[in-house]
Amino acid sequence: MIEILTPAELVRARAAGALVADVLQTLKGRCVVGTNLLDIDRWARSMIVGAGALSCYVDYEPSFGRGPFGHHICTSVNDAVLHGLPHDHTLADGDLLSLDLAVSLGGIVADSAISFVVGDSASPESLAMIAATERALAAGIAAAVPGAHTGDLSHAIGTVLIDAGYQVNTQFGGHGVGSTMHQDPHVSNTGRPGRGYRLRPGLLLALEPWIMADTADLVTDPDGWTLRSATGCRTAHSEHTIAITADGAEILTLPTRVAQPTS
Repeated sequence: MIEILTPAELVRARAAGALVADVLQTLKGRCVVGTNLLDIDRWARSMIVGAGALSCYVDYEPSFGRGPFGHHICTSVNDAVLHGLPHDHTLADGDLLSLDLAVSLGGIVADSAISFVVGDSASPESLAMIAATERALAAGIAAAVPGAHTGDLSHAIGTVLIDAGYQVNTQFGGHGVGSTMHQDPHVSNTGRPGRGYRLRPGLLLALEPWIMADTADLVTDPDGWTLRSATGCRTAHSEHTIAITADGAEILTLPTRVAQPTS
C-alpha cells in the first residue's frame, strides 16, 4: 500500500514528526553512563502517552520478529543495529547507542532514529560511522524531489556509504509511512538511479541508512528481535521521515529543542 497524504493529513504528519524528534532529543540528553535500557523505554512511554500518541512498536508483530515487540522504542547498543529490544542492560562510557522511534499521532505515523556515543570516550571509529550515516541520509533527502525515483534516493545513500568504505546490507532499508509504520515503497540503502517508484507530492518516506563497520551480515539475538553485526563490530543508524512536496523534501523529524544532559 502507498498512501498520498492530503494537506490536512500533512499537518498532522508534521505534529507527529516534531513529537518523535523531541522525544529522541530528550532521551539523548538523559542517556548517561549508568542509564538502563529499560529506563529509556519507560521514559519514552511516558512522553508518548503524555502527548496523546501511540508507539508503533508495542503491538508490532512482523513475520521476521518474535512478537509482539512489547516495548515503546528500539534501543541498539554497539554491535546491535536494528530492532534492539530494551532489556536490563546498563550503558557504559563509550557505548554507541542507536534509538529508533515511531509514533502515531492524529492517525499519522512519523519514524526517526539517531545514533550517538554515551559518555566521554567516543572512539574515532564510532564518530566516523555516525557521520557517514548522517551524510548518507542528507544525500538521500537531497535526491527526494517530485519526479525522482526511489532508486535515485537509494543510489545517493549507497554512494556515500560505499565511498566511506562500508558494505551495504539490503535486507532492511527505508520505507513509506502514513497511517501505518511500514508501507511501500521500499527504499534500499543502495540501488540504481532511475528505477523504482516515482515520487509524488504528499508521499511520506522514512529514509534510514545504517551500517556495520566491517560486514554486511546480520545475526539475530535469542530474543528474536535484536539484529547485530555478524562479526561483533560496531554499527550506526540514522533516520528521518520526509514529506515530498512540490518544492522537494520537507524533513518532518527535525528536533525543536536541543538535547540537554541530566544534572
